[in-house]
Amino acid sequence: MKTIVIAGGTDGIGKALAEVRLGAGDTVVVVGRSETKGKAFLDTAAALGAADRAVFLPADLSLIEENERIADELRARFPTLDALIFCARHYRTRRAETADGIEENFALFYLSRYLLGHALVDALSAAEHPVVVNVAGPGASLNVVRWDDLELRHGYHGGAALGQGGKLNDLLGVAFAERYGELGIRYVLIHPGVTATSFSGSYDEPTLQQIRSMQSFAKPVEAALPPILAAVDAPPAEPLSAFVEGVRIGVTDRSFDPAAARRLDADTARILLGRRGKSAAAEAN
Repeated sequence: MKTIVIAGGTDGIGKALAEVRLGAGDTVVVVGRSETKGKAFLDTAAALGAADRAVFLPADLSLIEENERIADELRARFPTLDALIFCARHYRTRRAETADGIEENFALFYLSRYLLGHALVDALSAAEHPVVVNVAGPGASLNVVRWDDLELRHGYHGGAALGQGGKLNDLLGVAFAERYGELGIRYVLIHPGVTATSFSGSYDEPTLQQIRSMQSFAKPVEAALPPILAAVDAPPAEPLSAFVEGVRIGVTDRSFDPAAARRLDADTARILLGRRGKSAAAEAN
């Protein structure tokens, strides 16, 4: 049996994955913001007779310190992790910053995945066939990345923020596989297609109408699970792979440029260093 962590596992695709894996006999750790939804997950586990294999860790994954706290707790409790699955994201019509002063989409949709993935390498590499599954949206052009304005301080648009976030996760996968592929960790990027989740977000009225229209033709959550489950059960042999609605796509063209991935990795390290420096200065005062 496997030990699986699902970030954003209290709703939508993450929730459905958690329930399926519990039913399969795995230990499932769900990380999410809502205590109410976390309790519902634990109640479901109890109903399945899997209370001893279900863990809910409450956290606001848009915050640097919360990601570090969760990583510390996971390492302490689970020295071996078979799979780390990223599902959390939250749409915002209007730009917002976290308490760390970071644009929220960048913080939750990208930076959290960067922080948790790197922090849990040792636990993942201890597993026989470890895998990181990043549910984001691979394949977009590099042109969506605003290299000089990664936090979209100018000309913000919620759709653009999510589009850029998907591309940043592609590049995260490239850099992660380049750095840790020799440890046996497989990184899988998955676009499940338009799925009838709760579409977590804060929407203005025109965008809300678009979302309601999308929900009318979106696939059920269960239909989005097979490629993710397959990646967990039998990770591809290559360090990096990508799938769009179950169809494998290449990861060697310009949109997965290793030089761009290294640039993003360096930019991210600088952003984190700057935020931590500000936090240390604020505490000192």
